[in-house]
Amino acid sequence: MYRVDINSDIGESFGAYKIGMDEEVVKYISSANIACGFHAGDPMVMALTVDRCLKNVVSIGAHPGFPDLLGFGRRNLDASSEEIKNYVIYQIGALQAFAAIRGTKLQHVKAHGALYNMAAVDEKIAMAIAEAIASVDRNLICVGMANTAMERAAEKVGLRFAYEVFADRNINPDGTLVSRKHPNAIIHDEELACKRVLRMVKEGGCEAIDGTLVKVKVDTICVHGDNPQAVEFAKKIRETLEENGVDILPMGEFV
Repeated sequence: MYRVDINSDIGESFGAYKIGMDEEVVKYISSANIACGFHAGDPMVMALTVDRCLKNVVSIGAHPGFPDLLGFGRRNLDASSEEIKNYVIYQIGALQAFAAIRGTKLQHVKAHGALYNMAAVDEKIAMAIAEAIASVDRNLICVGMANTAMERAAEKVGLRFAYEVFADRNINPDGTLVSRKHPNAIIHDEELACKRVLRMVKEGGCEAIDGTLVKVKVDTICVHGDNPQAVEFAKKIRETLEENGVDILPMGEFV
């Protein structure tokens, strides 16, 4: 039996600025990574997004990033381990409060953008994130890619770890994400994305940008909420998986 979670980064609008198509994307996912006000999002959007997730029976997770609104959290920041740990604690706590007053809990934590990518290769940053999560709630699932510093840090701290792959991103031969600065970083072809996702789930392999086959582990599939094709991607990927005997469940039900 195959089972997998579909996640998306949502709640990234703020103030007068609308980012993503959350109201549509949320219909096709099983877990949501909600921005917590540092790279995007604001208190009004966080409250609305939690309500939207509850209405659609979507599990909730915090999506902490660097305090870099102008760069959307996608620029590397020179921050100490202590700073990163407190950034993550602060953001988890903010979303946790919105969840608590609605009678629900957070399921997971997934770092955003540059923080996510740096934590994949930097042991100190990964440990800061893992320690932050554990200090708030050891029941929270840490989300990241296989064979990364983030996976090792989660294991050291004793957190459950959900292995993530990306439906709309190309990968390097070492399994890391291709930089967004590269012209082929994003996959725009729906059919290609669906074939890649199905292969990752059923065969545990994915073709890297140079054509080599990379072994992957899959608990959750990310469809980016700010991708213009996010709604169609999420809908088509969910349909493809279900048509091929894959159950879609929140990661908390099987990780």
